Amino acid sequence: MTFNTLTLSADSDIATLTFNRPEKRNAISPQMIQELLAALDQVERETARVAIVTGAGRAFCSGMDLDALRTLATQSQDSSASLEDSRRMRHLFHRIYTFSKPLIAAVNGPAIAGGCGIATLCDFTLAVPEAKFGYTEVRIGFIPALVSVFLLRQIGEKAARDLLLTGRIIDAAEALRIGLITEMVPADQLLDRARHLAAQLIENSPTSITSTKRLLNEFSAQGLDQQLESAMQENAGIRSTADFKEGLAAFLEKRKPMWHRD
Repeated sequence: MTFNTLTLSADSDIATLTFNRPEKRNAISPQMIQELLAALDQVERETARVAIVTGAGRAFCSGMDLDALRTLATQSQDSSASLEDSRRMRHLFHRIYTFSKPLIAAVNGPAIAGGCGIATLCDFTLAVPEAKFGYTEVRIGFIPALVSVFLLRQIGEKAARDLLLTGRIIDAAEALRIGLITEMVPADQLLDRARHLAAQLIENSPTSITSTKRLLNEFSAQGLDQQLESAMQENAGIRSTADFKEGLAAFLEKRKPMWHRD
């Protein structure tokens, strides 16, 4: 398959998937979601035993593409379109989280909102010291609904409440301290370290790795689908609110939002 928003290469048992929209800071578009899902399917079908996910340029993934956000603004009254968009993101996050082969995120720069979700849902998240992380949805009247389901499992309720309610951006050192990432790596060593980790995984029994991931996914599945369904409904529902419309308009117009008061 030919990809336009990413590249996919394979070197022996290691596949490398690189977001390739550096001029857009690798922002998420509907096409990128579709291509990322297709790339994961391809990796799963082929012989690579480990996949590395990284970004071209200075960012890992800066969140939703501005054009996609403008589309959201026009769809805010269309509940079916909002629900379908939410369903696509649910499928993407669930696919990454439950992928049958080990996934290593090599975070080369900012990973924000949906980009932070992609980075931290991988089995291992390596990051350069300059990387930034954050779920900034509340700043624009949106809701980090889908990722909250996973984040509670990853870093615990108190830390998750902090990140999700404040919408603040944290550096790699704090992300490491709270367990959001696995390891901090100098920029000039990031991909080498990711490949070294992949090589360590490849030394293990393929059957054992696959079985262990399946077991972990089965444990995580308890209640996951129901929680994601609720989160998906919340994700779609907030798009009809006055705060969402104002927050998104303010973000696109680069001004401070004027929030609705009851």
